[in-house]
Amino acid sequence: MDLKILRSLFHTPVVDIIVHLKHSPGMTVRELAALMKMSYMGVKQHCTELEKKGYLDTFRRALPHGRPEKLYRLTGKLDPLFPTVTAAMMLEMLAHAERIFGLTAPEKLLHTWFQGKAELWALKLDKETTLENKALILARLRSADGHMCMVETGGAGNLRLVDYHQPLADLLEKYTVLTEIESDVIERLLGHPIERAVEEHSGLKQVIFRIRR
Repeated sequence: MDLKILRSLFHTPVVDIIVHLKHSPGMTVRELAALMKMSYMGVKQHCTELEKKGYLDTFRRALPHGRPEKLYRLTGKLDPLFPTVTAAMMLEMLAHAERIFGLTAPEKLLHTWFQGKAELWALKLDKETTLENKALILARLRSADGHMCMVETGGAGNLRLVDYHQPLADLLEKYTVLTEIESDVIERLLGHPIERAVEEHSGLKQVIFRIRR
């Protein structure tokens, strides 16, 4: 998620507090207020609310004289706001693998990567006996990977998984075999054949996996 976009959408000092704390080992309210040119109480109110929600925690820093001062710092709960390995990085690594190990190296690596993920997901689905429950759990697991996946009911009571976001879009464009690998994994996990389709509306794509009973 891009903090610049958040700042443009929501006119709140909260985003600036998060950015300043991310670039420091911890800051006091007074330091934040001076940096942001805000009142002490204004910054304090936002920090208190963020702490209540688990986004900040506090610690004490000793001073040469007087009582230790309280500093705020970010918690791991805000990690999803900041970049991790991107599709561009993965594409670069796959390109290096192809150059060093040959043309089939990227496909082999992607296949191995998906198989490892499938094995982990299979453990989550192992005790589920109904297709509906398996689909719901798989949707949650895919959403955790950024797919914004939901289970929907189609005609005649048929189920389908719908991805409303495609975090692997750049990879799919470069390595089209990935669509087959992904579909095979979903089929094995659900124990039912699927049909993959892509629908596009106003430039936004949805990937639909129709589950055949």
